[in-house]
Amino acid sequence: MNPRIVVGVSGASGMLYARRLLDHLAGKAEVHIILTPVAREIARHEQVTFDDSDLIVHSPDNLASPVASGSFLHQGMVIAPCSMKTLSAVAHGFTPNLLTRAADVTLKERRPCILLLRENPLSRIHIENMLRAHDAGALIMTASPPFYHRPDDITGLVDAVVARILDHLNITHSIGGRWSGFP
Repeated sequence: MNPRIVVGVSGASGMLYARRLLDHLAGKAEVHIILTPVAREIARHEQVTFDDSDLIVHSPDNLASPVASGSFLHQGMVIAPCSMKTLSAVAHGFTPNLLTRAADVTLKERRPCILLLRENPLSRIHIENMLRAHDAGALIMTASPPFYHRPDDITGLVDAVVARILDHLNITHSIGGRWSGFP
């Protein structure tokens, strides 16, 4: 049986990270997705679509969704991209929508909860919220791709970050670009 993964997409630039994550999870996981209204707007602007028929879509307003409960078993949750607003809500246990409620439940159940932050520069408030979320059990990642694998294009940069996410979810993948030392 394929693992079950929850993917949240919040309102920050970087929809390609979410899109490539979903592409690499296709056929390897049962994916439950929550897209915020602002995420949908940004996705339209960045020309990224999330209309996959194999995704199980949950409305961000549906707090009665199965993913809102700790009894919903899954192998982890990723919020990609994760806005500073969403980071703040997760860090402080503020759960006004399904995205933040699902993250809160994931943390309380001590399952992997990966926040892929997409902001630069960072204020002290952002850094404190990252530390608070980390201390609650979240894995803080930044959309900061490596260059040592000499990517040919933007997709290669994005996939290097997605590979790290998949690694932390224990999802087998064939994305190249692992560090192997200097030639």
